[in-house]
Amino acid sequence: MQEEIKKDIESVVRFALAEDVGDGDLTAALVAEDETSDAHIIARESAVLCGQAWFDEVFRQVDERIRIDWQVKDGDYVAPKQVLCRLSGPSRGILTGERTALNFLQTLSGTATQTRKFVERVKGTNTRILDTRKTLPGLRSAQKYAVRCGGGVNHRFGLFDAILIKENHIEAIGSISAAVKSARESTSGVRIIVEVETLQQVQKALEAGADQLLIDNLPTHILARAVQIGQQHRRMHRGSEVKLEASGNIDINNVRDIADTGVDYISIGGLTKHVTAIDLSMRFGEEES
Repeated sequence: MQEEIKKDIESVVRFALAEDVGDGDLTAALVAEDETSDAHIIARESAVLCGQAWFDEVFRQVDERIRIDWQVKDGDYVAPKQVLCRLSGPSRGILTGERTALNFLQTLSGTATQTRKFVERVKGTNTRILDTRKTLPGLRSAQKYAVRCGGGVNHRFGLFDAILIKENHIEAIGSISAAVKSARESTSGVRIIVEVETLQQVQKALEAGADQLLIDNLPTHILARAVQIGQQHRRMHRGSEVKLEASGNIDINNVRDIADTGVDYISIGGLTKHVTAIDLSMRFGEEES
C-alpha cells in the first residue's frame, strides 16, 4: 500500500467515527464496561475483498485492546458464508466500531469487485482498465486502492499530477497544438493527456506530441481506426510511447468490443461512482456452519 494512502487512512477513519459516534455510543453503554466478546465477519455474497487497513484503523481508534485475526487478504475472492476475520476484546468497543468498520469494508469491496468484473471481461487483450476522478468525496485514495485490488490501474489522482486537456481547455486556449505547447512549457515530466472526439483531433493531438489520448464516445469501428493512426504514428516516430484511452458510455456489455479495437486503456467512471456495497455481517458468538 502506498505511503500516502496510509497517511490518509487515520484522518478519514477519524472523521467517519466522529460522524457516527458523536458524544458517545448510547446503546453500547448498556453493556458492562468489563464485558469481553468474540465476534466474526462473514460474507453474504461473492466478492473481492478490500479495505482491511480501514477496518483495522476503526477498531484501533475505538479501543486498541481489540484484536483482529484476518483469514483472507485484500484482493482475495471470498464466497458466501466465508469467515473473513475474527475479533476479540471489549464488547463495547466492538459494538461501537462495527458499523463504521463495515461501511469501509463493504464499500471498498464493492469497488474492487466491480473492477474485477471488467478486468476479467477484457482478459486476453492488452487493454488495462482505468479509474477516473469520479470518486466518493473523502474516499479517493481508498477507492483508487480498491481499483488496484480489483486488478485495475489508476488514472491521475487529482488535478495536480497530470494534465488533461479537454474540450473547454482547447476552446479557451485556441487549439490542441497551442494547448499542448503551453503544457510542455509550463511543466516538466508531467503526463499530458488530450481528450479527442474525432479522427481529425486524434491526428492533431498526435502531431502536437501528447503523451496520451482520451478518445471519448467514438463507435468501435472509428475507435479501431484511431488505434491504427496511433500505431502508424509510433512507427513513424520511433521512441514515441503515446497511449490511447477509450472513455464514455462503457459498460460490462460493450467493454470487450472496445478492448478488441486495441486501445491501451479503457477508463470507467462507474467503477468508483456507481458503488454497490457488498453485503457483509458481524456476528457475536459461534460461527455459522
